[in-house]
Amino acid sequence: MAEAGTLHDAFIDELRDTYDAEKQLTKALPKLAKAASNPKLRQAFESHLEETQGHIERLDQVFESLDEKARGKHCDGIAGIIEEGKSIMEEDFDETTMDACLIAAGQRAEHYEMAAYGTLIAWSEAMGHTEATRLLQQNLNEEKAADKKLSSLAEGGINQSAAKAAHPEEAEEPIAVASGGRKSSAKAGRR
Repeated sequence: MAEAGTLHDAFIDELRDTYDAEKQLTKALPKLAKAASNPKLRQAFESHLEETQGHIERLDQVFESLDEKARGKHCDGIAGIIEEGKSIMEEDFDETTMDACLIAAGQRAEHYEMAAYGTLIAWSEAMGHTEATRLLQQNLNEEKAADKKLSSLAEGGINQSAAKAAHPEEAEEPIAVASGGRKSSAKAGRR
């Protein structure tokens, strides 16, 4: 019977999965940037592509610090998230709606990566891999910053523009306050 795997084995497996995820994202991020109509969103995807290339370099260093060969193991999770992003880009949405959807797709990837790096850091710390932990933490910090940037773009006008395009007549309609403190409008019955 084969010997049972250890936390170190699981760590290396997760590291290879994350390495592949980052490599897949280097191919997906340029497509997201190209599909974005908002220049700030396009720039956010382009700058995160550069960071992602840096993440791969750091992961190479992590493998080296552990005397392991740097190689990936196909990451089904990020592949699915990327496939969802491709589906979104095939939709016939107006520009601001597409940008809002691209942000959502980007944030799905960021959250997946943040979960992976959080696990890797916890396991690395538990096993005393100080150098690996430091490098992984740098990647996690950049993933969190990218997620925050996407949220800032969404909340800074992209979502609002998409919402106005979805319901232009509601944006122009005044809302009167009826007696009793309840809001009323011509469309009150549609709620």
